[in-house]
Amino acid sequence: MFGFVNGLAIVIFMSQADSLKEVVQDHYGEDKIETISTLKAFDLNQTETYFTDSESGLITYNFRDNQLSNIESGEVEYEIYDGQVFDVVTEKVKFNYQDGDLYEIESKGRVKKYLDQDELILMIGLILLTMLIIWGLPKITKVIPSSLAAIIVVSGVVIGFGIDTTTVGSIASIEGGFPPFNIPSIPFTWETLTIIFPYALIVAGVGLIESLLTLNLIDELTETRGNGNKECVAQGAANIATGFFSGMGGCAMIGQSLINISSGARARLSGIVASVGLLIFIMYGAPVIERLPMAALTGVMVMVAIGTFEWASLKVFGKMPFTDVMVMVIVTLVTVFLHNLALAVLIGVIISALKFAWENAKRIRARKYVDDAGVKHYEIYGPLFFGSIAAFSNKFDVPNDPNEVIIDFSESTVVDMSAIEALNLLTERYQKAGKIIHLRHLSADCQNLLKNADSIIEVNVKEDPTYKVVSDSI
Repeated sequence: MFGFVNGLAIVIFMSQADSLKEVVQDHYGEDKIETISTLKAFDLNQTETYFTDSESGLITYNFRDNQLSNIESGEVEYEIYDGQVFDVVTEKVKFNYQDGDLYEIESKGRVKKYLDQDELILMIGLILLTMLIIWGLPKITKVIPSSLAAIIVVSGVVIGFGIDTTTVGSIASIEGGFPPFNIPSIPFTWETLTIIFPYALIVAGVGLIESLLTLNLIDELTETRGNGNKECVAQGAANIATGFFSGMGGCAMIGQSLINISSGARARLSGIVASVGLLIFIMYGAPVIERLPMAALTGVMVMVAIGTFEWASLKVFGKMPFTDVMVMVIVTLVTVFLHNLALAVLIGVIISALKFAWENAKRIRARKYVDDAGVKHYEIYGPLFFGSIAAFSNKFDVPNDPNEVIIDFSESTVVDMSAIEALNLLTERYQKAGKIIHLRHLSADCQNLLKNADSIIEVNVKEDPTYKVVSDSI
């Protein structure tokens, strides 16, 4: 769990770096869009006076003073600024101008740069003030939640002194109305499902993982025990319902949950009040919320990231097994840099499973003795599965064993078909040597595996009539 939680904490922290940046404006005063070139659309001729279509070779545009005019009408249709080609009517980027040719583009979002020095110092100062209040206020009083107090104080300073800094409203408007009921108009066909299902599975997986991680973390903080099944069912039902109101899917959020818990919330009512309050602010209080400085919100989220990070994991790095450290580091890095929690979980599970298989493969042991009747007994300890069959097979001395051998599985379990095949090969080795081998004390699950595979293997099961396995007697 360390890896997942630490990864999310780092993602929360790194995402706050955007508050120290501002969107770059293009030639027309709009947000500049970062674009990457894909396919070549037009070629510039050697005299650099006109463009030809890359496919047909026909002359399409005259080129002069970074302007492209229609070859027939002579009307200017495009202008080139900073390597981007803008439509003069819509003022939107249409092509990239690269190496003298025009390329079709793929948008990568808005272009941002760090604030100027004075603005950056001011922003960092307000963030540190917010963090100081959140850290120090609980040491004085807990009457008012420290996060709320920090937002109020910093907002009061910014508004009261007329400080020019980035606010919520300068990033985007949050104003909206109550979402109307709407049945999505999509074709209910198999083709649609094949398009939607992979993404739905990934999103549902990420949502459930983060919700259960949040539930686990909150349980530790509050010393309570939540119901994971109920949480998953409720989340699924809510996400289905929100689709009929033009909403997007959601899940429990570690950051917001920690703010809630640190503010004294303990019951379901706090979550209901938070969601209803958010709806009210969006519908009626947007002008107030949009005046809040981003520095205050950034400071709150930085403190959330600090509180979420499992600092204890750093102390036990040298004491933890190498594979556990590797899982934690890899999961953290995948979560941070690929922003794919589902992939991080999958990689973590695979590595942990391989580690488990390797460790258990080394644990299989055999106690050997010969009874008064001259029968040799092998008492097996540890699970028999694909990872341990090599070590298992090496335990037996077929040439030097007596004519009758009994393998006792009272302390072992036959796990998979690889283990069944290993037993079959061992039986064949003893049969070729003219010796008899018996399997004893197999659990019900092991016997079922053998019964299902009786058409391809041949083993001799000998059960002790006085022996009862736990699963048989329940």
